[in-house]
Amino acid sequence: MSQLTYGIAAFPSKKIQDIANSYRMRYDPSYSKIPPHITLKESFTADQQTIDRLSKDLSKIAKETEPFDIEIKKVSSFSPITHTIYLKIEPNDTLSKLNEQMNAEGFPGEQAFKFVPHITISQDLSEDEHSDVYGTLKISSFDLKDTIDRFQLLYQLDDGSWTVYETYKLGE
Repeated sequence: MSQLTYGIAAFPSKKIQDIANSYRMRYDPSYSKIPPHITLKESFTADQQTIDRLSKDLSKIAKETEPFDIEIKKVSSFSPITHTIYLKIEPNDTLSKLNEQMNAEGFPGEQAFKFVPHITISQDLSEDEHSDVYGTLKISSFDLKDTIDRFQLLYQLDDGSWTVYETYKLGE
């Protein structure tokens, strides 16, 4: 049975995507592969039978989770681990709980890093570029609020881009 690469993410509103994309166009080589998003579960491989079972679990999680608000006030960076700059999502219990549920026993894949809710706006820059861009952006303040009312199971195409496999509406 063939295996595909999957991930689970929530997409913010068009307004926040437009703001993120204004930076991503310049600073993120993966810009064209996936819209700005909040990763709820890192990529993992699975066969169709696993995805069918997982889809039932995700439907249950979505039904039990009410839509929730997020807030973004500043940018941050994963440096020195990676040269990734991101819109930092303020601490959010619902996002943390979703991440925990999607990394519980029975879900494929391992979580490589501690969960930090964010929307990537820059990655794979040289150290000097990263320092310049981050230095400029970290003095900017943002006052962005959004409501997340769904999340998506995505899969990766052969060209490296991602597409939605299924959408799960919260609280329904």
